[in-house]
Amino acid sequence: MSRRGRSERATLADVARLAGVSPATASKVLNGRSDVGASTREHVLGVMAEIGYMPTAVRHERTRGRTLVTVLDIVESRYAGTVLQGVLLAATSAQAELLLRLPPDEPISASRTAARAWMEEQQASGVVGVIALAVAVPDSVLLAAEELEVPIVTIDPIDTTESRLVSIGSTNWAGGRSATEHVIKLGHRRIAWIGGPLGSAPSLERFHGYQAALDSAGVTPDRALIRHEAFSVEAGLRHGHDLLAQDERPTAIVAGNDEIAVGVLAAAKNLHINVPGELSVTGFDDTPQTQWTTPRLTSVRQPLVGMGRMAVETVLGMADGVQPASRHLQLATTLSVRDSTGPAPAS
Repeated sequence: MSRRGRSERATLADVARLAGVSPATASKVLNGRSDVGASTREHVLGVMAEIGYMPTAVRHERTRGRTLVTVLDIVESRYAGTVLQGVLLAATSAQAELLLRLPPDEPISASRTAARAWMEEQQASGVVGVIALAVAVPDSVLLAAEELEVPIVTIDPIDTTESRLVSIGSTNWAGGRSATEHVIKLGHRRIAWIGGPLGSAPSLERFHGYQAALDSAGVTPDRALIRHEAFSVEAGLRHGHDLLAQDERPTAIVAGNDEIAVGVLAAAKNLHINVPGELSVTGFDDTPQTQWTTPRLTSVRQPLVGMGRMAVETVLGMADGVQPASRHLQLATTLSVRDSTGPAPAS
């Protein structure tokens, strides 16, 4: 079979194999990158022409510059929207195109062959780097990315123990501690926690910060006041109702994110519990919705836009061969005090 006879089925991997270069080099040529030798570029372009390899999407990408793909499954949340704002601003500044993808489905995640094909498809679209936003990166996808030399950077990764991944996050432990210390200083001692899933590293770090603040103040945690479920308004509403219906209800609730806190505020309103007169509530993320609640929500501020910007800058640097100084980068959190917290009610 001649090379030209395979043109309709040709992949970027075919180009690399026939040209005797790596898929990453073939991708660089495809995207008009300057860090490829002239002779190599001419050779690879010759192979592409010979087998007729030139996807329409790639022709457009070559004129527009590099492309990044952001993988996420929580588009509807204010958290994701704010992080994506930073990603988009940085990508625009770097003249890079931005694609959004849902996480690879189970068959792709479970198969090395399927994962490699998925990653090759991204490369064929001109993708030079992947940003994973608060989603797990399957080992099969990570291995394919390594083989094809496509860097992956994660934002708020579910698992922070994977040493092969570069991650962007915030000081979650310190943030959880600062929110809890804030209500302790206001005189609260019966302080509840409603957090995200136990499998989420950021949620656990925030919870450990909550525990550390209680320990430091000599407050014994009451297991009946501790809940872990999901980063959602529904979880905050349900657990808020349950906690506030107890005979000895908490006087403060520290929430693992702003959406949980919004649910807690709704539960307090339903039960005619005054915030902050009878109950103080804190959130985490400091998304724009903290300004829209009644009362306005005290929240731990994550630099979400900055995290998105840093992810783009880091993954583009890695695509250029520049490794970050640290595999796990953390930006500082600060507490934004508003109207949802106040002195503990008198006994």
